[in-house]
Amino acid sequence: MSTGDDAQTELVAIGDEWSRAIVSNDAERIGSFMADDWVIVAESGISSKEEFLSHVRSGELTHSAMDRVSEARVRRYGDTAVLTARVTNTAHFGGQQYDADEWTTDVFVLRDGRWLCVLSHITTAVSA
Repeated sequence: MSTGDDAQTELVAIGDEWSRAIVSNDAERIGSFMADDWVIVAESGISSKEEFLSHVRSGELTHSAMDRVSEARVRRYGDTAVLTARVTNTAHFGGQQYDADEWTTDVFVLRDGRWLCVLSHITTAVSA
């Protein structure tokens, strides 16, 4: 697979495409970027891939915007890579709108020639 700058370019493109998938609100498309054992860590705790996607499938969770607003930082460690960036998004959950400005960290692993995310972590950004 790719190394060095090629891996950075590839992973940034994957991250940006995943953001577009999230805004599509298509659970299958969103899930195609995630390993089966993917989890997200947020201030409310840990949620699994199935929990997250079930909210999308039901329409309880939708996104109308998701934009990377900083340069992405990518570090590769063999078949593992870490992508960190600042992201703004607008989500609708349980009938309420949430506008977020967050630092996101996604850990990807190379499985069968594809980068799949195994862990996402979000932290609210503080404006200076």
